[in-house]
Amino acid sequence: MDRIAGNRNVLAAGLLAGLSGGAAEVAWVGLYSNATETSGMIVAQQVTASVVPAAAGLPAAPLLGIAIHMLLSAVLGLAFAATIWRLAAPRLGATAFLATAAVSLALVWAINFLVVLPALNPAFVTLMPYGITLVSKVLFGIAMGSVLLRAAPRRISHVAQ
Repeated sequence: MDRIAGNRNVLAAGLLAGLSGGAAEVAWVGLYSNATETSGMIVAQQVTASVVPAAAGLPAAPLLGIAIHMLLSAVLGLAFAATIWRLAAPRLGATAFLATAAVSLALVWAINFLVVLPALNPAFVTLMPYGITLVSKVLFGIAMGSVLLRAAPRRISHVAQ
């Protein structure tokens, strides 16, 4: 029973952490778009073009792009919670854990922007400077890590009962 409750907590915390990280990225891209001539709608549409190319021309493509982004963010949060958070968080202090989350997401950024996206959708990697997109992923990591840090005491005490 304790194991089931612990797994549910990992699932809930991972989903919330991933969605928080995804929301942080959406907010960052929105701020960047408002400060520059980059269209957030085009960024969202290009997310759709990267994953479902046939839907890229639909009027709902930007909304679909946000949905795809949030779904992928939830999956990323779940994966991080099920591995690094579950295994390493009890051994790390808050600062080390947040740094681990930020560096992990920077590695995800490197794989996405240097390998995956150039193959799937080369236009996507030209929409914003690399530095801006890297900051976006680091903010994801910090938001995700912050949510998981807040959930850690409940997870540890709940599993220990």
